[in-house]
Amino acid sequence: MPARVEAVPIDDHSARLARMDMPLPPATPAASPMSEADATALIDAMGARAKIAAGVLASASTARKADALLRAAALLRERLPAILAANQEDMARADAAGMAPAMRDRLRLDAARVEGIASALEAVAKLDDPVGRVIDANERPNGLRLSRVRVPLGVVGIIFESRPNVTADAGALALMAGNAAILRGGSEARASNAAIHAALADGIEAAGLPRDAVQMIPTPDRAAVGALLRAQGLVDIIVPRGGKGLVARVQEEARVPVLAHLDGINHSFVHASADPAMAEAIVVNAKLRRTGVCGATETLLIDRGYAAATPLVKALLGAGCVLRGDPQAQALDPRIEAADDSDWDTEYLDAICSVAIVDGVDGAIAHIAAHASHHTDAIVAEDAATAERFLAAVDSAIVMWNASTQFADGGEFGLGAEIGISTGRLHARGPVALEGLTTYKWVVRGNGQTRP
Repeated sequence: MPARVEAVPIDDHSARLARMDMPLPPATPAASPMSEADATALIDAMGARAKIAAGVLASASTARKADALLRAAALLRERLPAILAANQEDMARADAAGMAPAMRDRLRLDAARVEGIASALEAVAKLDDPVGRVIDANERPNGLRLSRVRVPLGVVGIIFESRPNVTADAGALALMAGNAAILRGGSEARASNAAIHAALADGIEAAGLPRDAVQMIPTPDRAAVGALLRAQGLVDIIVPRGGKGLVARVQEEARVPVLAHLDGINHSFVHASADPAMAEAIVVNAKLRRTGVCGATETLLIDRGYAAATPLVKALLGAGCVLRGDPQAQALDPRIEAADDSDWDTEYLDAICSVAIVDGVDGAIAHIAAHASHHTDAIVAEDAATAERFLAAVDSAIVMWNASTQFADGGEFGLGAEIGISTGRLHARGPVALEGLTTYKWVVRGNGQTRP
C-alpha cells in the first residue's frame, strides 16, 4: 500500500523539504555507468520529494494549477530560440547515429511544433479539474450517505522515447490532475527535454507550487529506469510510452502498477460499400500524414468485393508508400512486394504498409483479432449495419468509422493532451488524460450510526 501522504500547505513545502534528510538529485547527468546503489539513491531522493509535492498538489486549487501551466506556456514561447538550439543538438546526434527518418520526424522541433506544445499546455489549463468531482452518490436505508470522489493517483512515473512534446504534455496532465510526476525521456532527446522541462518547472515554481511537482531524471543511465520501476511506496504508477522493448522491460521489471501504452499495429478496413474518394483520402492520410506517430495505420485490409481496390493501392504507391501484400493484393499492382508472416505484426513507423484482401467484415474482424495491438482500428463503409458490427466486434481501445486513424490523439479527442494511449483493459483505456490520472475514494457521512 502506498505511504500516506500528508497534505502540506502550499507555502510550507520549502520548509518541509529543508528538514528532509536525503540527498538532492544531481543537477547534471551522472557519469555512466551508474551503479545500482547510486541509481536507487537518486530515485529514492526524487521519489520522496515527489511525495511531498503530491501532497501539496492534492489540495491545490484549480486556478493555481492552471496558472502554473499558463506561465509555463509563456516561458516556452519566450525561450523558443534556446529550445530550438537544444533540439538541434539532439538532431545532430540523431544524424550521426543514422536515425530513421520517421524517428527523426518524431524528434524534430520547429517554431510551429513548440507553439503546439505551448498551446497544449493552455488547453490543459482550461480543462475541467477532475479532482474532487463526485462520481456518484446514494443514501443507505440506515441514513449513511455515500459518495465516490475523484482523487489524484499520487506520484506518476513516466518513461518515454523520442518525442520532446511528451515532456510538457505528461507533466501538464499529471499536474492538473493533482499528481507529481517523475519523467524519464529518451537519451536521443535529452537536450530538448531538458529545455522544455526547465520552462515547465519554472512556470510551476512561479505560480507558487513546488518545483518538484514535475521532475526529470537527470541521467540517461538505464540503471535509473530500473530503480524507478522498483520504487514501491514512492511511485504509485508507471506509464511507459515507447516501443515494444521499453514496454516489455517495464512489464517484466516493474514492482509498481503499470498503465501500458503498447505499439500501434493499427488497421484501416475498406468495405465493399465504401465511397472510393472517401476511402482513398482516409487511407492515404491514415498511413502517410505522419508515419512516426502511434496512430498511423500499419495494415490496410481491403474487402474482396471492393471495386476500387486498384486505384486505392496506386494512390498509396504514388504517394511514396512501400506496400507489402498477400498474393491477392500483389495481383493489384506489380510494385507490391510479397509480405511475410512478420509484416502483419509490425509497427513500421515508416512509409511502409502491409495489405491484405479479406472476405468482408468478418474477414477483417478475424484478421484484426489475430494481429492487432488493440490500439486503433477503423472501417471505411457506407453501409451502417456493417460499420456498427465492426465497431462492436473489434476489441481495441479506439474503433473508428469513416475517419483516419491519425485522429487517435488526446488533443483531437478534446482532452487537451494525452499521457499515452492505454491498450489494456484496467483502470483507463484509450487516450489517458486528466480523468485517467485520477482514482477515487469513498466518502461516508453519517449522524451517529453504529453497525448492529
